[in-house]
Amino acid sequence: MKKISKKVHHKDGSVSRCPEDIYRLLNLSVLHYTNMTHSAEGTDMPVVPCDTHFIPDFLALYSEPGLYHKTPLTAVCFYEYDYLFDDIDGIYNAIYYNKKDLLDRYRERFKDVRIFISPDYSEFGDLHKPENEYRLWKARIVSLWIINDLKAILIPSITYVSRETFPFYFSGLEDCSVVAFSTKGHIRNKEDRALLVAAVKYAVDHLPLSTIVVYSVCGHDETSLELFRYAKEKGVDVIIPNNSLRERNMGRCSHE
Repeated sequence: MKKISKKVHHKDGSVSRCPEDIYRLLNLSVLHYTNMTHSAEGTDMPVVPCDTHFIPDFLALYSEPGLYHKTPLTAVCFYEYDYLFDDIDGIYNAIYYNKKDLLDRYRERFKDVRIFISPDYSEFGDLHKPENEYRLWKARIVSLWIINDLKAILIPSITYVSRETFPFYFSGLEDCSVVAFSTKGHIRNKEDRALLVAAVKYAVDHLPLSTIVVYSVCGHDETSLELFRYAKEKGVDVIIPNNSLRERNMGRCSHE
């Protein structure tokens, strides 16, 4: 990118030129993070790698900071309504506009968190294509910030809109041996279940997977695990860590 500078007049009457922060002037602070990776061929989506042996044993929601350190391997995830983590002062906007005070607040909020699941910005078939793709872009930018700024492990959360969108939404994850899926909202609807099963198959067939981490709130693991049968048959470990809603629902089932 072209470098620019401005004149600076000093008290002694001399004049010099000072470089301008072009990223700040053009609201391009995200380039600090995209320049730390490369782009997927054909889609230009930022590549986010994940090859870790540290698998979470508890998933704390973004809105549950009191649970961020429940176990040494707790991961923070974002499987909630978007407004909770993506309002005007959300993480992405803090990065995009380089709001230093706000970024410091997030650094303090996430202090000593070792593992994250990438943000789950909601995507829907009846949204405009640019909006859905922008939401995926936001997840990738925040992922890169977590990796490079927080120095934490980032497990990508798999999102998609339809079977036809799999190649785009999976692009940039080719170096991932661990990914995450959420079954919340997919269990009761037949079409949603079928699409999730297809996404799991696509992930197993196109990524070098060793482990899939599942966010599930079902009281019975068998209900969720059935959706990942193909992955298990192919030798992929399917892990369902505990979370607060799962614990509640499993407790209810045990009393039925």
